[in-house]
Amino acid sequence: MTVMASSPTASTGPALLNIAAHLPRVAGTHPDQPAVIHPKTGAHLTFRQLNEDCDRCAWGLARLGIGRGTRTVLMVRPGPEFFSLTFALFKLGAVPVLVDPGMGKANLLSCIEEAAPEAFIAVPLAQAARVLRPHAFRTVRTAVTVGRRWFWGGPTLAQVRESAWREFPCAPTKTDDAAAILFTSGSTGAPKGVQYEHGMFDAQVRELRDCYGIREGEVDLPAFPLFALFSLAMGVTVVVPDMDPAHPARVDPEKFVTEIQRYQVTQSFGSPAIWDRVGRYCVERNLTLPSLRRVLMAGAPVSPAILERVQHILPDHADAHTPYGATEALPVSSITAREVLAETAALALAGKGTCVGKALPGITLRIIRLSDDAVPSWDERMVLPRGEIGEIVVKGPVVTREYFRREQATTQAKIQDGHSWWHRMGDAGYLDDRDRVWFCGRKDDRVRTATDTLFTVPCEAIFNQHPDVFRSALVGIGPAGQQRPVIVIEPHPDKLPATVGAAARFTDDLLKLGAANPLTAGIASVLFHRAFPVDVRHNVKISRDKLALWAAEQLR
Repeated sequence: MTVMASSPTASTGPALLNIAAHLPRVAGTHPDQPAVIHPKTGAHLTFRQLNEDCDRCAWGLARLGIGRGTRTVLMVRPGPEFFSLTFALFKLGAVPVLVDPGMGKANLLSCIEEAAPEAFIAVPLAQAARVLRPHAFRTVRTAVTVGRRWFWGGPTLAQVRESAWREFPCAPTKTDDAAAILFTSGSTGAPKGVQYEHGMFDAQVRELRDCYGIREGEVDLPAFPLFALFSLAMGVTVVVPDMDPAHPARVDPEKFVTEIQRYQVTQSFGSPAIWDRVGRYCVERNLTLPSLRRVLMAGAPVSPAILERVQHILPDHADAHTPYGATEALPVSSITAREVLAETAALALAGKGTCVGKALPGITLRIIRLSDDAVPSWDERMVLPRGEIGEIVVKGPVVTREYFRREQATTQAKIQDGHSWWHRMGDAGYLDDRDRVWFCGRKDDRVRTATDTLFTVPCEAIFNQHPDVFRSALVGIGPAGQQRPVIVIEPHPDKLPATVGAAARFTDDLLKLGAANPLTAGIASVLFHRAFPVDVRHNVKISRDKLALWAAEQLR
């Protein structure tokens, strides 16, 4: 299906590569091009200025003892200092630890403790948490405050940063050296630290650039800070949006649109929660965004309705894309809004799943038999034929090899294949006869009855067609293999049944809808829920485990 990227042979060993080298390269070829524009603060740095600030930070951090392999938690808001510090840590050969603040305080502290950082570079509020909750930070030896220092010691970034510029040489890291630890959001399970290597970051930069035709000199409005780092490495100007990246669903669409218009933004990468609000705002005001060449939406499922609105506000030459992947492997596949709206949306409504496109060049993708057990080594006999639902597994240069200090999780998620590794996405899906991948839901969310296995996305699509349904969730009650399937409905806010009779009529309509499709004909239990438990970040990923416990209580 695809061709894997070549890798160094055992005799030559891993090649020298430092992901930070992209920054001085762009600074050398396009020194006066804007690199970072921060409308909220008025900051404006060219690539030369960003690279020089990065070097000044790197020399200062080196004086504090931060160097090769130093795990450093970085908790700084998106902006010039975040980018300077991240690239400075890369140049040092240190290992920045990036934790999503939207995962909640308990998970955040747990992740920091698990990472066992030796250095902590953070804004005052985060430094205060370090002092007040010392247990999670007990391994920290060096603390740098970005901003004013309050009631703790250690230098501020202003004191650390050297006043005069001199070039800082990139550490001679290799392709397989640790570059960063990125924690998963925890929306589909406990947060885990994913260990990135310099070669993986470099492969991601190349894959994103080549797949989407991104060119130097473009302007990006990224709502996801990590993608902003990729953009800078590609020589793309980054405009920092005025929003909280931990809560994209709360974006102010007027500000977002104004920034696109003012800076002639050519691309934007963000959650579908952002583009749901921005699309509605533009359609209601009959606005279009002619400067945009592409919109990338990822992090959560994207409905055809959102794609249709976004495509409507883009110029004819532009397109919306929905990359598929995970923190452990990104990007894996991609599909355009045009293809979804023209071909796959109707099939999704019929219960075929959600098409996430074809595997990208360099990615090898297979569907293997569903199993909850670890798979120690690759066996081609596990691979399923086209059209049969199994677990999606991937291999390639953008696929990570392990979790940080999570041996059991690594064993469960990775399959060794000679000198390479497959990553188990944890998603159920299948391949069609055109090699397109169809997503059918999380593997762990499947419902196993005495006679069948039901998958969430195909089944929920049937019930979501009812005009009064906002969203639905398939859950199973009881032990696997004997589960009772239950469809839980979150109606639109003004359609929640207020009486027993209204609930009975709504239920009858839904059961008739389900009975008309073989996928859902066996579902006989319907419950109504006012507001599903969902992830904080996207307000889309349903916590079906919590919902299943609630459903079991209701039907007891």
